[in-house]
Amino acid sequence: MLRETGKQNSILNRFIAEMRDTDIQKDSMRFRRNLERAGEIFAYEISKELDYELTQVQTPLGIADVSLPVNKMVLSVILRAGLPLHQGMLNYFDHAENVFISAHRKYGKDNKFSIQIDVISSPSLDRKVLVICEPMLATGESIDMVYNVLKKKGEPLHTHIVAPIASRDGVEYILKHMLPEDVTLWVGAIDEELTLKSYIVPGLGDAGDLAYGSKA
Repeated sequence: MLRETGKQNSILNRFIAEMRDTDIQKDSMRFRRNLERAGEIFAYEISKELDYELTQVQTPLGIADVSLPVNKMVLSVILRAGLPLHQGMLNYFDHAENVFISAHRKYGKDNKFSIQIDVISSPSLDRKVLVICEPMLATGESIDMVYNVLKKKGEPLHTHIVAPIASRDGVEYILKHMLPEDVTLWVGAIDEELTLKSYIVPGLGDAGDLAYGSKA
C-alpha cells in the first residue's frame, strides 16, 4: 500500500517545506527538529493501522475503559541521516525496540554505486511491526536490500517504510519489488526527477549533512 500523506492538508507540509528551504536549512537544529516532527506525524498515522484491545485503567476515582495498541514495535534507522526521523518515531512509540544500520554508497564507474551494509544491530523481528525510517527514498534499492537483510532476523507481522521525500522512481521500485507483501510505504512528497547520481530533484539536498554537518 502507498500512503502519500503530504496530499492531505496538514502541518506536515510546513515541516517538509522548511526542510527544503535553503535559508531555513542553515539552522541545523531546526532541520533536525522538522525531521523529528515529521517522524512524530508519521508515527501517529501508523498508529491507526495497529491492532488494539480494550483495557481497563484504574484512575483515582474509578475504572476507565481504554483501547490500547498491542503490537510489538521495532523501529529501524539507517545511520546517520535517519536519526532525527527515528527519534520522532521513538517519541511516540516509546516502548519500541530498535534496529541500527550502518551503510554507505560505494561509487564505481559512470556514477553507479552499490549499497554497502557495514553493521546491523537488531532484535528478533518475528511477529512484530517493523518501521524502516529513511528521510530520502531515492532509487528504492537500498531499502529493498535492507528489508531483505532484516528479514533474516525474523518475519515481521507487517513492515512500514517511512520517507518524508521520495522520488517517483523510488516509489515505483518499491511498488514493483516489495509490494504486495505485508508492506506499507508512507511518503510526505513525491518528486519527479532523479539525477544520474541518484539525487532527488527538487529534493532538499544531503539530509545527513544538513542535520549533522558535512563529511570530510
